[in-house]
Amino acid sequence: MSERVSWVAGAEGSGFGIHHLPYGVFRVGDGEPRIGVRIADTVLDLAAAEAAGLVLAGGALRRPTLNTFLALGRPQWMAVRQRITELLTDPAHRVAVEPLLVPLDQVRMELPIEVADYVDFYSSEQHASNVGQIFRPGQPALLPNWKHLPIGYHGRAGTVVVSGTPVVRPQGQRPSKDGPVFGPSARLDIEAEVGFVVGVPSPLGSRVAAADFAEHVFGVVLVNDWSARDIQAWEYQPLGPFLGKSFATSIAAWVTPLDALRNAYVAAPEQDPSVLDYLRDDPHVGLDLRLTVRWNGETVSEPPFAGMYWTPAQQLAHLTVNGASLRTGDLYASGTVSGDRRDQVGSFLELTWGGAEPLTVGGAERTFLLDGDTVTITATAPGPDGATITLAEVTGTIVPAC
Repeated sequence: MSERVSWVAGAEGSGFGIHHLPYGVFRVGDGEPRIGVRIADTVLDLAAAEAAGLVLAGGALRRPTLNTFLALGRPQWMAVRQRITELLTDPAHRVAVEPLLVPLDQVRMELPIEVADYVDFYSSEQHASNVGQIFRPGQPALLPNWKHLPIGYHGRAGTVVVSGTPVVRPQGQRPSKDGPVFGPSARLDIEAEVGFVVGVPSPLGSRVAAADFAEHVFGVVLVNDWSARDIQAWEYQPLGPFLGKSFATSIAAWVTPLDALRNAYVAAPEQDPSVLDYLRDDPHVGLDLRLTVRWNGETVSEPPFAGMYWTPAQQLAHLTVNGASLRTGDLYASGTVSGDRRDQVGSFLELTWGGAEPLTVGGAERTFLLDGDTVTITATAPGPDGATITLAEVTGTIVPAC
């Protein structure tokens, strides 16, 4: 039987088929968190598989998060992926493996990694231009440094939450005609992003080249970096985002390995002016991920990740060029993904042009998020032999401020 055909029911033709095999952490009932890999609508319990000697990872798959496994590095990642593929495609393993498959509807997903540090970039030229026009009308849309380096800021690792976690409306200072007022954000927004999970660390004082991206980064998750635009507008000058961004960042429960996305690489946009030497990546490629944003179940935007100006490899090189260390479990995100058209933007700030141009959602005119709203971000990528890979969704529902 071909290694590309799984004996698991529903795997063939699924976006979570044998070509994908994303990793996550799950619980069954009140049980302890366990590492698993998703195949179709089931979870292969990797903790049980390693305990049974079916997979060998030095005990790393019997931990409550993916961090220990991620730290093992690419050779071990590839060996385990190959072994899982064998277990799920060779009928000789079916008797031993089938009892370790847990239906997806019987599990509760946990945050897959212990997040060490969180960095958010600003890598879409279209998004940066739109925000510049909205926040700084009459001034150049892009600041002079934007095309010379990947702009980013350091976020709060402790507020990264797994998909499905309710998002509490943040409170803070926001501007009014009589000066600042305190209260719940009235302009709560989303940012549809793609995140990259670091596995192999780097020493403090060293730097990681763009060419070494795949040796350090394990995989990809969808991200919603929720944003309070009124709080952000009041505080962001001169030091950048703070309370307007740090209250919640949602990530998908399943991490897609880079090895599953080998067929998704495409040429990245040409960069003009030329970048400095440390930012040169050869090949200069991005990922053909096609995002969809749904607001209360209604599709409102389809951002294309392939058009991002700064690539994930360049972001990693810039992140470490000053000697900052990588740690296992670091998460860095792309920044909002936006395309050329209004129906391709990754934030409601852009979709409604700062609230001045409402859109109709569920029969009502809307600008920013109300309590009870649910936003879900999904994405697909091309896989081998014409297959489609479905990245795990990231979703969240807004609940009232405390």
